[in-house]
Amino acid sequence: MTLELALVLALLCAAVVMFAMNRPRMDAVAVIMMVALPFTGAITLQESLSGFADPNVILIGALFVIGEALVRTGVTKGLGDWVIARAAGSETRLIVFLMLSVAALSAIMSSTGVVAIFVPVVLRIARDSGIPVGRLMMPLSVSALTAGMTTLVATPPNLVLHGELVRSGHEGFSFFAFTPFGLPILLVAILWMLVARRFLGSADGAAPAERRHLGDWVSEYGLAGHEARLRLGPASLLAGRPVSDTGLLSSQGMTILAIERRGLFGAELVHPTASTRLRPGDILLLDAARSEVDLAALCSRWQLEKLPPTGDYFADRVSDIGMAEVMIPATSPLVGQSVVDLRFRSVHNLAVVALKHAAHPLTTPVADEKLRGGDTLLVVGPWRAIRRLSGRQREMILLDLPGEADDVAPERRRAPAALAVLALVVGLMISGLVSNVQAALVGCLLLGLFRCIDMRSALGSIRWDTLVLIVGMLPFSIALQRTGGVDLAAEALIGLLGDAGPRMILSALFCVTAVLGLFISNTATAVLMAPVAVALAERLDSSPQAFAMIVALGASAAFMTPVASPVNMLVVGPGNYRFVDFVKVGVPLTLFCLVVSVTLVPLILPL
Repeated sequence: MTLELALVLALLCAAVVMFAMNRPRMDAVAVIMMVALPFTGAITLQESLSGFADPNVILIGALFVIGEALVRTGVTKGLGDWVIARAAGSETRLIVFLMLSVAALSAIMSSTGVVAIFVPVVLRIARDSGIPVGRLMMPLSVSALTAGMTTLVATPPNLVLHGELVRSGHEGFSFFAFTPFGLPILLVAILWMLVARRFLGSADGAAPAERRHLGDWVSEYGLAGHEARLRLGPASLLAGRPVSDTGLLSSQGMTILAIERRGLFGAELVHPTASTRLRPGDILLLDAARSEVDLAALCSRWQLEKLPPTGDYFADRVSDIGMAEVMIPATSPLVGQSVVDLRFRSVHNLAVVALKHAAHPLTTPVADEKLRGGDTLLVVGPWRAIRRLSGRQREMILLDLPGEADDVAPERRRAPAALAVLALVVGLMISGLVSNVQAALVGCLLLGLFRCIDMRSALGSIRWDTLVLIVGMLPFSIALQRTGGVDLAAEALIGLLGDAGPRMILSALFCVTAVLGLFISNTATAVLMAPVAVALAERLDSSPQAFAMIVALGASAAFMTPVASPVNMLVVGPGNYRFVDFVKVGVPLTLFCLVVSVTLVPLILPL
């Protein structure tokens, strides 16, 4: 063993120890290794930084952006609603549809992101159905992890193994190369979770803490019966006039909350400004505090058609019309002014529909009421405008958001465009017309062009810790190959197994990968084991694709501990799990994955 190899192995051991202790953070450990490796003399500084130029790193970042666009356009929420509708109160059907839905989404976007999206969905399902939440959170994480075995882009370890094959001069994996292995494993995981759910969950953890909802505020502020919907007829005198000219409405105690207008993809909701011009066929969504007689007279005078209410203050438009409570501090410059004086709608794009002096809701229209310190306002308008209030603490304090805020998709009307772009990206990856990273970047640009995502959301969606971890650990692959460490590991495995058959060697490789994944992330495990797998295949004159596939499958089998994957860590708290819960569920499932993988890999990728 040379001095360079000894130094590289020492750094590797130090990294594994720090990963296991989770001190410092994993991405910080990766940066430390990236800085330290050139000092060993095994690689240069340029080689240590070469991970930043790796196409797979760019691809993973682009997939985070695509996933965020699916969230913002409501595609993921629609999938969650579909699960609830199909389950129809059956826990078995719920688990099956939940796992299939999560796996389908995780096959094309970050599994960590998918689980983060579905945690509030599962909490809502548990609350509404009375099923202990612990019985649903584990199937959520298991399906996301097994989905990593279904497509090339489903999880970073797959791309790491693909990149290692290409760098070694071998043919990489196609988009669906993992599918013949992932689908059977997913089926086994679903069947196992239907059995293992009996070990999980209890009545104690079934109901998460209750949050206030829009219906609570409608009742508390006495808004029931305030909803009005008026359609402009073809000859309406309001057609063609700006909203600022509809002062008669406000004089009747009415506030325009939004305008429902026919658009390219069906009905769209417009949040009007003073200059927004009304069109024939527009439906005015109004908060009406006055009597039915006044409303009837208004319709007759302006040739408007009164439409039936939904019965619960625009409950059908909750994705577009938000609600929040804000408090006026005693030191606020707004004290002593009225809502009209403040031009609240023009400045904040929100309507004030109710007001409390102390704990007493005002029963008269609020427009001209002078504000006092400690007053609570109920504001209605776009969710985006509501969230902007959090930056105006000097004037008003955003007290609370309803539970519905968790499920809001700010660009829901652009869902068809997002789905079309997603189909294009997947089609390009499957066809091979362009590289995977080019396909993903084209998708990101198109999603921005169609305004499915903005730059701030795109940058915020990228898991920079994951990218830094990959970039920082990739130089280990170069250093171990150059110093002979990879050959040493391959020879050690061959010497240990002796004349064992190929399936036994694949089993050992799977087990080593899975056990290493207990202590460090599956991405770091893939980076370390990828060159070993390729070198081992070359020594045995076997298919490098088969050995790389086994490592990829073993890296995704991170079921056995809560720290084996960020996916597991996301469900520990909501599911009220203990360490032993992952052991009871994860160890048998890992063994099932081992059997399926070692059986199928030699059949589909002949050795």
